[in-house]
Amino acid sequence: MAAGLRKRGPAGSTVQVAGPWRQWLQRAWQERRLLLKEPRYTLLVASCLCLAEVGITFWVIHRVAYTEIDWKAYMAQVEGVLNGTYDYTQLRGDTGPLVYPAGFVYIFMGLYYATGQGTDIRMAQNIFAVLYLVTLLLVFLIYHQTCKVPPFVFLFMCCASYRVHSIFVLRLFNDPVAMALLFLSINLFLAQRWGWGCCCFSLAVSVKMNVLLFAPGLLFLLLTQFGFRGALPRLGICAILQVVLGLPFLLENPVGYLSRAFDLGRQFLFQWTVNWRFLPEALFLHRAFHLALLATHLALLVLFALCRWHRTGESILSLLKDPSKRKVPPQPLTPNQIVSTLFTSNFIGICFSRSLHYQFYVWYFHTLPYLLWAMPAPWLTHLLRLLVLGVIELSWNTYPSTSCSSAALHICHAVILLQLWLGPQSFTKSIQPNKKAQ
Repeated sequence: MAAGLRKRGPAGSTVQVAGPWRQWLQRAWQERRLLLKEPRYTLLVASCLCLAEVGITFWVIHRVAYTEIDWKAYMAQVEGVLNGTYDYTQLRGDTGPLVYPAGFVYIFMGLYYATGQGTDIRMAQNIFAVLYLVTLLLVFLIYHQTCKVPPFVFLFMCCASYRVHSIFVLRLFNDPVAMALLFLSINLFLAQRWGWGCCCFSLAVSVKMNVLLFAPGLLFLLLTQFGFRGALPRLGICAILQVVLGLPFLLENPVGYLSRAFDLGRQFLFQWTVNWRFLPEALFLHRAFHLALLATHLALLVLFALCRWHRTGESILSLLKDPSKRKVPPQPLTPNQIVSTLFTSNFIGICFSRSLHYQFYVWYFHTLPYLLWAMPAPWLTHLLRLLVLGVIELSWNTYPSTSCSSAALHICHAVILLQLWLGPQSFTKSIQPNKKAQ
């Protein structure tokens, strides 16, 4: 009898554990018409989409031809380091010199060994397929915590983008690696792990510099959360990690490393531009045009920081004070404050980039649903937002780019930027999605 009771104990506990899940699934079935509309069902829809993406991604690998662009160049650059060359000015590949920071070298060194010195392309594609699925998971965790975007939008984010699948598994660029680390850092910020988040953010920068477009937003969040003195240790983490990663190259040729790995003035080729095709090539290459874009970029960042991100009513200089000494009592940053500030900071940089190449699409593709649905202006209906997504996708899939495709892309960017400025911005603390679902 006692043995029978002991046997039933685990079964009873299993029922207790499974009970909430069963209730949640029953409620989801009862409200199945709301599954694609209610953000609280993000994880359920995301789980289904991730399973579908496993099949889609590996189908693409096996049925669509791989295109060699930069992979061999990456491997040649890494091989130069393995052969003992630490002078960045001497490291080159088929497509040109090494122009990425040291984190890129170490990560692709691992890929060099995992793929038989870069020769096993199928293995590399499988690794990038896993990276794509991990990136999706990290993105869905962000959307789950913000609880702002209706799940039906994720159908377009996952299954409708040929270009993003191509960037990950048919081209093997380094941009997806940088963005996966960036989304990991944002998840850590949302978990209030600011030190670890800054560490992952710096790792992302060490793979590709485009992640610095998020830096103004991150600086604003650190000042808001900790004040100037409290932000310094977190900024120190970012700086020290860059020094540690780059140390072998800094010891060999510091000027060469910094000028190549962090070349902010690098010239882009007009033939690859996606966003400025309608301009004359002479204007596209002119330094005055670059300076005008930079000035506009910085001006918009300042305006958003003053008028949209900073909402306490105090002077912006109050952010330099310790939070406990401010006139307005400090409030914990909500998930939407963190995500909105970071995504907007990056998007402003995208709008005024000197050039966007096809692989740069992943710099902001996964942030577009949030930018369009989290803070929508009243005049921007669901249909219009979907239209904007569709035109952006079409613009990035037009090869080679045309004056029309570039102009259409700028119009869509302008619509998003306008609604970010005009739309309501609610930073109230959101209800935890898991509790709401129960």
